[in-house]
Amino acid sequence: TYTGTGSTQSITGLNFQPDLLWLKCRSIGQSARLIDSSRGVSKTLTPADTQNEQTESNGITSFDSDGFTIGSATGGFNTGSATYVAWAWRANGGTTASNSEGSTTCTVQANTKGGFSMITYTGTGSAATLGHGLEKAPEFIMAKRRSSAAQSWKNYHVGLGATKYLTLNAADAAATSSGMWNDTAPSTTLISIGNESNVSTSSLDYIIYAWHSVEGYSKFGTYEGNANNDGTFVYTGFRPRMVFIKNSDGQSPWLVWDTARATFNPANNGLAWNDDAAESDYTGYPADILSNGFKLRSSNATINASGTWIYGAWGDVPFKYNNTF
Repeated sequence: TYTGTGSTQSITGLNFQPDLLWLKCRSIGQSARLIDSSRGVSKTLTPADTQNEQTESNGITSFDSDGFTIGSATGGFNTGSATYVAWAWRANGGTTASNSEGSTTCTVQANTKGGFSMITYTGTGSAATLGHGLEKAPEFIMAKRRSSAAQSWKNYHVGLGATKYLTLNAADAAATSSGMWNDTAPSTTLISIGNESNVSTSSLDYIIYAWHSVEGYSKFGTYEGNANNDGTFVYTGFRPRMVFIKNSDGQSPWLVWDTARATFNPANNGLAWNDDAAESDYTGYPADILSNGFKLRSSNATINASGTWIYGAWGDVPFKYNNTF
């Protein structure tokens, strides 16, 4: 977490050099930003809307060995006195590789130990396969077209399977389309995409972020909501540093808790990936972040309606591996 200054500042203390940053303002409504080392620090995407990739030269100016440096850009990055959270992942230090394992050659930057990969590619207008560079099948995928007419983000989740998809920039329930993932689950080497314009328009550029579960560090799955204040407990096998949930059967925000913002239970200050609202708009939806998972603490349908929910979680200083990732 950090506070904006309106002028260049360095954010330190990560203990690694990030390759993907997701910045979200907590105190006022601002568009969140996604920046990665494969596309370059000046290239941004906004997860809560359909906007194409933009160039923002005074946003993130560098990825550093212990964090990152922010320029003087205000909205979404560094507004004076505004508070922010930055979620960060390490890939391969900005070093990419060409991957021709699939039918479409793509550019990949992968962290095999951390189960995280970034894939850039050019669409063909047809179904295709893409090498992802990981050692296991991805379980959570975020895909975005970067150029031409605006397009929504599309998501694969292992708990829903390859016939369905979710939209990151919307609260919608899961939908069905063979054109999104070609009705084919990811394999240990390949991600399959269909012929939908969201994932495969001819000659246009795309990015995919892909993760799989790693024992003691990350977990992706489903649980059943019970519409009760004594909500469902979800076992992850580690203490989550960050958790997201989404109702796949009905309308709900992509709600996120993390222990950088919530330093004691219940975590009562969620943020939503699918809109630009401030943290205060999502108070009153509590969850306990526990040593081996998380537990919902409200009957409110926003976080605990009856039905199937997907989740993803990443660990807080994993007991088994420490900072191996």
